[in-house]
Amino acid sequence: MAEQRGRVLLADPRGYCAGVDRAVVAVERALEIHGAPVYVRKQIVHNKHVVATLERRGAIFVDETDEVPEGSVVVFSAHGVSPAVHEQASQRSLRTIDATCPLVTKVHSEAKRFAKDDFDILLIGHRGHEEVEGTSGEAPAHIQLVDGADDVANVQVRDPEKVVWLSQTTLSVDETLATVDALRERFPTLQSPPSDDICYATQNRQQAVKLMAPGCDLVIVVGSTNSSNSVRLVEVALEAGARSSYLVDYAAELDEAWLAGVATVGVTSGASVPEVLVDEVLDWLAERGFGDVETVKAAEERLVFALPHELREKRTS
Repeated sequence: MAEQRGRVLLADPRGYCAGVDRAVVAVERALEIHGAPVYVRKQIVHNKHVVATLERRGAIFVDETDEVPEGSVVVFSAHGVSPAVHEQASQRSLRTIDATCPLVTKVHSEAKRFAKDDFDILLIGHRGHEEVEGTSGEAPAHIQLVDGADDVANVQVRDPEKVVWLSQTTLSVDETLATVDALRERFPTLQSPPSDDICYATQNRQQAVKLMAPGCDLVIVVGSTNSSNSVRLVEVALEAGARSSYLVDYAAELDEAWLAGVATVGVTSGASVPEVLVDEVLDWLAERGFGDVETVKAAEERLVFALPHELREKRTS
């Protein structure tokens, strides 16, 4: 056992959310039912380890539906797709399994409803993110992207009295509210979505980091660089008072130099990260004298989503 050098604060909740768990199980179940290969449009969730594990089981990840052989099984990722993608899949006679997170589907439904009522919809999110592309595709004539508060000056609307904001589900809560405040300065009657678009899991993981970070010299976030919610956790940790914070996919990416002068290390993980990767980080820290682990709990999560109906039907037939 290594000589004790410091302690670890372990964020709770962390890791898999209900939508990610549902999406990953959807691919696993599709492979069980249909056999390999099963095609997946985009990464099912934004995590290198998860994608590599599913590839070994027979999943083939593609960027677009036209890469999928006609008549094959294709799973749509947790981030959601536009109606145009569904249409393309239909034209190629693909057997689709829609693993879109139900919380993303909620935002899609809001977009369709506000577009039907002829609102200008200001979608707060990151340009190029798959979720933003899917939501925008629901009503492209009505939706314009607002990529942070600095983008607010570029917004043009037809009727300032008929404007609503929606958001990508994986953003920083504080950053989104800052963008909403800036939009409301321009459009005082700006309407809000009927319920918060930022998902419960994103908020809970950020809240746990906010509680933990002020007492940390270093915060390690386990997650991939293309995972929006994981990247946000690093930002939240620094804003909340951590002296330093790093994003890693694997324990092998950790640098012993980060521990210089450190007494307390915070550890958390993004919503698409399996717990085994966190365990490996905790083992790495324990080997270097940080074996005393204390949990910092921000919320209790019990939400579970049913599998996509295509898989439920297959199971009961």
